[in-house]
This record gives sequence, structure tokens and C-alpha cells, in this order.
Amino acid sequence: MTNPATLSSEELAELRRRYRIERERRVRPDGSRQYLAADAEFGYYADDPYARETEEREPLRDRVDVAVIGGGFGGILAGARLRRRGIGRVRVLEKGGDFGGTWYWNRYPGIHCDIESHVYLPMLDETGYVPEWKYAPGEEIRRHAVRIAEKFDLYADAVFSTAVTSLTWDETSQAWIVTTDRGDKFRATYVVTATGTMSELKLPGIPGIENFKGHTFHTSRWDYAYTGGTPDGGLTGLADKRVGVVGTGATGIQVVPKLAEDAGHLYVFQRTPSTVDVRANRRTTARDVGADHDGWARERRDNFLRITSGEPAEEDLVADRWTASAGLLEKLLPSFCRPADRQAFEAAYEVADAVKMNEVRARVERIVADADTAEKLKPWYRYACKRPTFSDTYLQAFNRDNVTLVDTADTHGIERMTEHGVVVGGTEYALDCLVFATGFSVGVSGVHSGRLPVNGRGGVQLLHALAERGPRSLHGFTSNGFPNLIQLGATQSASSVNYTHVLDEHAVHAAALVAAAEAKGAVIEPSREAEDAWLAVMAEDAPDHEWFHAECTPGYYNGEGRGRPNAPLAYPHGAFAFHDLLKRWREESMDDVLVARKAAEA
Repeated sequence: MTNPATLSSEELAELRRRYRIERERRVRPDGSRQYLAADAEFGYYADDPYARETEEREPLRDRVDVAVIGGGFGGILAGARLRRRGIGRVRVLEKGGDFGGTWYWNRYPGIHCDIESHVYLPMLDETGYVPEWKYAPGEEIRRHAVRIAEKFDLYADAVFSTAVTSLTWDETSQAWIVTTDRGDKFRATYVVTATGTMSELKLPGIPGIENFKGHTFHTSRWDYAYTGGTPDGGLTGLADKRVGVVGTGATGIQVVPKLAEDAGHLYVFQRTPSTVDVRANRRTTARDVGADHDGWARERRDNFLRITSGEPAEEDLVADRWTASAGLLEKLLPSFCRPADRQAFEAAYEVADAVKMNEVRARVERIVADADTAEKLKPWYRYACKRPTFSDTYLQAFNRDNVTLVDTADTHGIERMTEHGVVVGGTEYALDCLVFATGFSVGVSGVHSGRLPVNGRGGVQLLHALAERGPRSLHGFTSNGFPNLIQLGATQSASSVNYTHVLDEHAVHAAALVAAAEAKGAVIEPSREAEDAWLAVMAEDAPDHEWFHAECTPGYYNGEGRGRPNAPLAYPHGAFAFHDLLKRWREESMDDVLVARKAAEA
């Protein structure tokens, strides 16, 4: 393969042409509408296979200090940080049967984190835990979520298998009225929403999906009663089965090797191949990660964030493929300093990206024996167009006699389903079981989606306010007209490839807001002027990523090929700078978000 460092302008033009051709093979006119939600006739896909039988209980009619919506890491960390601030009654509400969020739901074979566990798992310093693997398996992560919840006594008031159905601000009691699908109607002085950005599973909208007579399930609701085995493998129930898997993103990359080991025959239906880089997972010791002093985990986590945010660092403590490829994350996140000479920067970036992608494609050639299969597994797009994946077993699985790759790019996915299997390119592939590794819908959960009605001061509905004026907030957490409502998420704040770090910083901030309001007898609510000032900060030096995402292969980063709104929805200088900004703001003054309760009642 040509050394990209010496690519001529003609060769770069040819690479761009190939990227455009491959993109057009995959773009669909229906965009995100090609997927189905797991509701109505497909609601059974979202049923909880892990919860114990739901116990009958009397509806709640009490009052708590804080209601936290969501029991994933965001909600757990919010609860823990509130506890550390001395807040008494903290009620976490979770629709799953226990704490864990995505790690409660996702228990599929082969599941691991793709960020080093010593920076991914939060509150390691506070719990005294050192992960056993560089990239922890899902069960170790889920147990750590429970560990935090137990340490900070979050089970005391937690409510599981319960979905919040509405939030309504009551001016008289200066509290939120929280209702649920279990008949609850209680009050909370403060509400923290931590519902995540991708918590609603999605299914491919394949014509005839309801006609298939075989077995189906989504990877986030793995059916071990059918497959046998555990997340470690041993899927003995599939020994004589013809199994298909749809989806070759981060989940599919981990599931396919385990299915390949145990299925009678495995068909992998692929529209777009992922970049698959070296994982090199291994057991670790406390000495390996420097866990010999207080604060070791924070130092390591901050170092990782600094490097992946484009900030200078004296050393790379994690030294993995994320930090090695940090410069290419410029287009994945708005987190690097804006270059003075943009044209020169873009030219240098294009060459660096070609170096990385040629490396990824060369790895496919080295590992996959069949030349035709290898060609189909090569990703033809820029590195930051899709979330990178890492595996030392995925590509190798296609060297097995019982594994068949079915490329669906020319038909824009599976054409249709029959009673007996799926049809691609006019060929029917008979199946006993079809596994949907199709992930989650983006932006359909939480208060901004409209699925959870939020009625603020004067009965103003948050969804209507968003439609009229767009998202407005101070730092992405609080909004005028919605007192004591704190939202955890990436909108108008900052994100990172290591999202648990972001969530923990958000939890620290939320707890500080509540503690300050309690100390001053105030209501948390920014003024319109404070919102305007923050929107101005967001717009200043905002990166123009629209052109980049418009040229990317379809995926959830760019609305399935439709580009991404070029609006100031994220802090333009990255997560590391954003966290520092929040810290300085808390230290200097929080008065522009605290309103005296008497003024609020007037």
C-alpha cells in the first residue's frame, strides 16, 4: 500500500473520490427513519430480562430533597456527589431493575469497555478499587456501579423498574411534582436528569421483520435462555443454529467473535465496516497503573482527557490507541485549539488521516485470509467519521469456515425478511436466529426529547420552549423558567470519548449547585442575560464541522449521512477547558444562578 506521507495531490484526490463513492453506496433517503423504536408492536424487545419480579408497592406521596432520574453512571455519580455534600434524601429513579445503566442492560457475550478501565471507571480513588483488566469486562463495570451506589447509600431511597412520566414545577411548595408509571406522585426540591444520550434501543426497519418465524432479540436484552452461556462465551444453545447478526459497530465487533466460536454458522450482515484497531487487552496490577498513592486515578483520568482534548501533556500515562490517535479526534469532538492557518491545518490533517486509515486497512489485509472478504471489511472514510473500535479477535473470526460476511452496501441494508430468513441482493439467507446489534437512538431520551413532559414556571412546557427559542441554558445545566432543574448531558457543555469522566464532572457541578442553593436558601435558576452570555461563549470560535460530517459515511455522528447542524451546541474548546471553566466559576461566584426564594415566589 502506498506510503501516504508521500501521496501526491492526484493520489489524495483519488482517495477522496473513493470515499465519496463508498459513502453514496450507503446513504439512504430515509436517514434515521430507517430504524424502528422498541415500542408499540415491537415493545417486547425492550422488556427487562434481568429484573426480578416487580414487587407491588404503594405509590409514593412523600417529599425528597433531590430526585435523580436515571440509574446509570450519571445518576449514580450525581447521587454520590450529593451525598458527599451532605444532602439527605436523594431518590434515584430507574426503569431498569438495578443500578448500572448501559452496563445493566448490555450483558452480551464479549462485552468490555473500549476506554481503559482505570480512567473509565469513576470514583476509583473514593472506593479504593483497582480494575483487574486494562479494558474491563461488562460485569466488572456493572459491579463497580453497584459498589458506588452501596458506598453512598443510594439504595435507601432508590426506586427501580419505574419510569418517570412527568415533571411539573409547583410554585406554592417550591418543588417539582414527579409522577411515574407506578402511580407515584411525590415532590422533590431539586431534580437532576441523568437519562443519557443513547438509552432507547433501536431496530432496523426491515420490510417483513414481523414475518420472521425464527428467534430474534436485541443485544441489549441478550437471551441467554436461548443461546446458553454467559458474557464470557460458551453459547452451547447455538451449536446447531444458523445465526445472523445485524450491525457492525462497537457492539457487533465484540459480539461476532463469541458467536463465531459457538454458532453452527454465522452470517454477519454489514452495511459499513468499522475501523478495527489493536486492543491488546491484558490483566493489570496496581503497580502497572501507579495505584500506590492517593489521587492516582484522578491523575490518570485527567492525563487521558488532557491528551484526547488536544492539550499538552508531559507524559502519556495510558498510552493506548486513543491517545496515539488523539490528533485525529479534531473532527470527532470540538476540542482542539483553532489553527491560525486553517488551510494548512486541513491539508496536514488529511495526510495524517490517510496515514491512520491506510494503517487500519493494511491490518485487515494482514489478518483476513480471503481477499474478497478483506476488501469488504476495509473502511473507506476518515477516521473520525465513526467511533473507532478495537479488537484482537473480530477480523480473525472471518477466517473461520463457519462465518460468512454478507455485504449489504449496494442494497442499502437488508432488503427484506421472510418467514425463514433475510434477503440481500435477491439471495435468501436461511436463519434460525437473528441478533440485532443495532445500538441505540441518539437524542430521543431525556427532557429535550419530549418523551418526558416538563412543565416549568407558569406552566411553560420545556418542549414548546425548545421549539420556539432552541436550547438555552447556563453551562448546559440550568435554564430560565425551570427552577431547580439540573440537566446532565452534552448539550451546550462539552463531551469526550471518555464519557464517564464528563458525567462525574457534571455530577460534581450539580452537587455544588444544590449545596450552594441550600446554604443560601435560594432557587437555582439562571437569568435570561446569563443564558445569552453563555450562548455567546458557545458561538465564539465555534468549529465548522458541518463540511466534515457531510462528507462522512452514514452513522449516528452525522444523522445517517444528513450532516450535523452547524449550531453552537457544544463548548468550542473541549472538555478539559470546560471542566476548568466550571471549577473557576464555582470558586469565584455562583450568584448569577441563585435566586432568593422570596423573589422566586413573588
